[in-house]
Amino acid sequence: MKLQDHILLWNHASIQILDIRHTSLTTGEYSPSYRLPASGFLFTTRGRARVMLDGIPYDSSGFHVLHGGKGMSLELRPEQDEALEFYLILYKAFLSLPKHKDLIKRHDNPFHIQYGLVPVNPAFLFKQTEMMYTAWRSKGELQQLQIKSLFYPWIYEVLRQLDAQGIKQVKPNLINQAVRYMHDYYNEPITLEQLSEALDSSPRTITRLFKRHLNTSPTQYLIGLRMEKAKALLLHTEATLQEIAVSIGYPDAYYFGRMFKKHSGTSPVRYKNEARILSEWPEMPSSIAGFDIVPAELLRYIDCDNHYQYTYKGESFMYRSTKPSLLLTLMLCFTIMLSACSTGAANMNTAGSSPSAPAVSPSAAVNAAAVTDNATADAEIRTISTVKGEIEVPANPQRVVVLYLLGDVLALGIKPIGVSDVYEGAAFEEELKDVQKLGAWFEASPEAVLALNPDLIIVASEETYETLHQIAPTVLVPYGEMSAEERVSFIGQIVGKEQEADKLFADFHAKVEESKQKLQNAGIYNKTVSIMEGGKDRSMVVVNSKQFGRGSQVIYEYLGMKAPEIVQQKIEVSTGADAPESVSFEVLADYSGDYIFRSSYTGMADLSADPLWTGIPAVQEGHLINLDFGLSYYSDIYSMDAQLDYIVDSLLATVK
Repeated sequence: MKLQDHILLWNHASIQILDIRHTSLTTGEYSPSYRLPASGFLFTTRGRARVMLDGIPYDSSGFHVLHGGKGMSLELRPEQDEALEFYLILYKAFLSLPKHKDLIKRHDNPFHIQYGLVPVNPAFLFKQTEMMYTAWRSKGELQQLQIKSLFYPWIYEVLRQLDAQGIKQVKPNLINQAVRYMHDYYNEPITLEQLSEALDSSPRTITRLFKRHLNTSPTQYLIGLRMEKAKALLLHTEATLQEIAVSIGYPDAYYFGRMFKKHSGTSPVRYKNEARILSEWPEMPSSIAGFDIVPAELLRYIDCDNHYQYTYKGESFMYRSTKPSLLLTLMLCFTIMLSACSTGAANMNTAGSSPSAPAVSPSAAVNAAAVTDNATADAEIRTISTVKGEIEVPANPQRVVVLYLLGDVLALGIKPIGVSDVYEGAAFEEELKDVQKLGAWFEASPEAVLALNPDLIIVASEETYETLHQIAPTVLVPYGEMSAEERVSFIGQIVGKEQEADKLFADFHAKVEESKQKLQNAGIYNKTVSIMEGGKDRSMVVVNSKQFGRGSQVIYEYLGMKAPEIVQQKIEVSTGADAPESVSFEVLADYSGDYIFRSSYTGMADLSADPLWTGIPAVQEGHLINLDFGLSYYSDIYSMDAQLDYIVDSLLATVK
């Protein structure tokens, strides 16, 4: 942009001073990389330092003026034995006239351009800066006007010296800024809109630049970056999947697992195990080939109450006999030996009994026959079709282990002998308090599962299926690929309770319709509803999917209530449990419905004194409803039934 156009836009801009800071860095100190939240001037007044502005170095000595745009990174490193003193003036410029906005579109925004100069007349700039800083600290309305009156002469002097010295301006490198932003904040929820806002650009411009320079989209670049970070954590740490998910910006392990498999073609657990095998046995043929030359049909003998045997069709991996599998095999053999010893002892006692022992009475014979018939019925097996092929399961399972899908199984009248960890406040917490907990649902202990001697295992992730399917008949329920009705119906087939499954949802739908009528009668049904979580760092996560949990299925899918328009648009195009959007408090009111359900948990941020939060109409009107995290986390039919009661009762309570 020509300097005259630059000056023209400054002449017609309305300026708002956002912040003025005065800082000193002592010898040996340095400022870590800081991303400018707005356009700004750095004015050094004493000392020598290497200043990095968006990757471009400047050697500052004494008085020096640097200008950078919103989103640029700033780093200061004082020279050895030199203290550094500087001012940072942050501002925002507004252009109202259409012709001036068109000028920016045709050229470069002067408020984003980078430049630096050593002032010829630093005394004037220094005096103006000191006066602006003094007025800024006073915080009065009159002082704000004084700051503006001081800032314009300051700008005039900078532009005059730019012109006199013939200094060239550097265009901002948006693609580098965007990439750097992602590398700095990949562990936080990032949307394309947020990225564009941080760099003072538009989603369309950012997308176009990524396609041109990196041959990918911003979203795909971010996913790839997160997956690389996740792989490093999987290979070099013992972090759990949940810990890894949170550390790379995903809400939970389930969503992370789906994204990892979609991007890498395998699950996180399998990726980690295979990498570990390759590192431990580099000379094995399997570390090179990975699997047999031809597909094989693998027969596995499962030691359990009824000695099931089933077939798993597919390629037989040569390195199945890993250390965990070997441990399981040894434990299984040990169990068989104990069973054999017990059986042998019983047979010896029978053989050694007296020939003159009394005959069995007719009534005892009838009872014995009944027991035999029941045992035969219990031993019957059924074949069901699953995503892992046809699997034989007991017709009447007695010792069921369930991971994650706890409420679906409980609602069908089956109490498991072992379950994954249960969050405090879950709808089924009390009913499962005496049931053995086996660890997180995505990484349950195989040894603990084996010790329970289950006759059926039901899991929701491929990782746990691969870990546990040698212990007993194991069914993988593809949780993210089924509706709630399809999932419960499938589990009904697994446990032989198809009719009960159908009745569960028939009753649930009837209850939903009754609840809708109650809300309509109370004048609430057509109100908008938001679901939020968090609050730290002055931002809130807003749920924008029907499948994310936190009550979203009940509110948005079954009750059919609407969110505010900006959220509803995303809900309508959502294809699954999309990651929620992180929204700053400054714009949170736009995302807030007539009612707000806020996920509550121990340690949540106290927002009672935050004016931006308490100023939201729903909060002011008493339409803020806390929804316990443990209750709202699960999306099974048992939990959704309890959520429906709580949500409807809480909404109705606001009009009493």
